[in-house]
Amino acid sequence: MPDLEKNGAGAAAPLILELLPEPVLVVQGGDGDAPEITYGNRAAREVFRIELAGAPLGAALRRPEVLETIEAALESGGSAEVAFETIGVQPRFWRAFARPLATGEVGPNQLVVMLRDETDARRTERMRADFLANASHELRTPLASLAGFVETLRTHAKDDPEARDKFLGIMAQQATRMARLVDDLLSLSRIELNEHIAPSGKVDLARTIQDVSDAIKPLTADRQVTIATKVGPGVGSVVGDRDQLVQVIQNLVDNAVKYTPPGGKVTVSLEAAPTVEAARAASRSGVGLSLLSPDAAEGQTYVVLRVTDDGPGIARQHLPRLSERFYRVEGQRSGGTGLGLAIVKHVVNRHRGGLIIESAEGEGSTFSVYLPAVAHGS
Repeated sequence: MPDLEKNGAGAAAPLILELLPEPVLVVQGGDGDAPEITYGNRAAREVFRIELAGAPLGAALRRPEVLETIEAALESGGSAEVAFETIGVQPRFWRAFARPLATGEVGPNQLVVMLRDETDARRTERMRADFLANASHELRTPLASLAGFVETLRTHAKDDPEARDKFLGIMAQQATRMARLVDDLLSLSRIELNEHIAPSGKVDLARTIQDVSDAIKPLTADRQVTIATKVGPGVGSVVGDRDQLVQVIQNLVDNAVKYTPPGGKVTVSLEAAPTVEAARAASRSGVGLSLLSPDAAEGQTYVVLRVTDDGPGIARQHLPRLSERFYRVEGQRSGGTGLGLAIVKHVVNRHRGGLIIESAEGEGSTFSVYLPAVAHGS
């Protein structure tokens, strides 16, 4: 940090800046040249992952509104502030504060640019808005149904035991569905809130699949569906959050079991993939579509989870919308909340993985999830 020390920032300044948890850049401009970064602290280097000293500002902060604001502050020698969003698989929200660096010397104009990560606050705000909008919309119908049945029980069916039992059964189903809907909405909101923070644990997917298979035995027995598990060679652990990956496997297997006819089979398999291209490779001849693709790191290996059913399959026009909230394929009502695949997609996104659906009418479906494998020696 010789530049800061020469400019009078003090011997302790470099260490202080390095210890700050938020990104800090020192930017200089002048003589009509594009702004240049002369220093970035440790937090900035972790965020931008490039050599900052000597790099043009546009190499780190690529948003036009940010560049324009900082260039204007350099020209005027004043302060500035701008909010912006970084685009990517996991978008993040930032606010940049630019302040002039008084050096006491004649030279190029310099600014200290401090970045504050507002992703958590923005996600919390969006989560509340989405929850209220979704809950009010989806709960309106079952609440109206319950109110109608209550009124009927108080009047016309008051003295009819057979009708009373029938209506109470329907009301119990509606109440259960509402409780399941609220649980799924809360779960989805919690996942979205931390979606930009990658998990760091290790998860044995083979054991997790076995745990899920054991837990849903009552459902498979009731529907007379068998579950076959296959683990390929070289499959190791993945980087992840076990509780969330249990949700992924359970949602995919539950869907497969519900759509498989009695006497059918659901196959759950694990395969090792040396590259992201191998992980994306099709497993069957049906029509396939990637619903989520990660920003793959060089040399990253993956574990591919595939769940295949013997169901009716899904028409091609429905595939792009399968992971949308509350989207249901016409004529294929499973009794679910319509949030299962949305939860799967957001969990997989948090894990920096991918999601693929392969299906064709009359040929069943395969949902494939690929997740970063734990590096050997880790």
